[in-house]
Amino acid sequence: MAATAEPAAADELVWLKRAVFVLVAPRMVLAGIRDDSDDAARARSEAVLALVLLAGIATVLWTPTYAHLLRDRGVAWDPLLIAVLAFIGGGLYGTFVYWLGGLLLHAAASPFHVPHTYRQARHLLAFAAAPLALSLFLVWPVRLAVYGEDVFKPGGSDRAAGNWAFAGLELALLAWSLALLALGVRIVFWNSSSSSAGIS
Repeated sequence: MAATAEPAAADELVWLKRAVFVLVAPRMVLAGIRDDSDDAARARSEAVLALVLLAGIATVLWTPTYAHLLRDRGVAWDPLLIAVLAFIGGGLYGTFVYWLGGLLLHAAASPFHVPHTYRQARHLLAFAAAPLALSLFLVWPVRLAVYGEDVFKPGGSDRAAGNWAFAGLELALLAWSLALLALGVRIVFWNSSSSSAGIS
């Protein structure tokens, strides 16, 4: 039993590292999603969960709801409460996009008779979201350091021209995610289709 658990834990650690390496070596990481065995999918599950949560949190922080969070002076907001709310909201949003987006991706590829599964589509979507997850560590700490709690106030100092630089960076990361998704579709779906047809 212990001997079986050790390789499983090692595989999970490998995929947690790949959740970062997909940013620098996407072809190698995305090609691993072609293996849709239960063991391979289980090894990816922690990395997928982390990416879905982090990307979801980073995305909801840009919504108008969070931009106006401190409008109500009657609520005693503090950084911990905001962080908990972002975690819950981001988790719900990320999970929704993961399941629905994966379904749409699966459905879009199905008419082309490309051999793939719904699980592969979901996992591909999660790894393609890695740049959005990165923004939680790259964009948000700097934005909060520059603007402080004004980030969560309507009409705060973060509405100046400087904020457009942060928004532009976030859009660039979104474009990066879409590029990873397009690359992943080609590698995971189309390449596997070519391989199954005997095309090298």
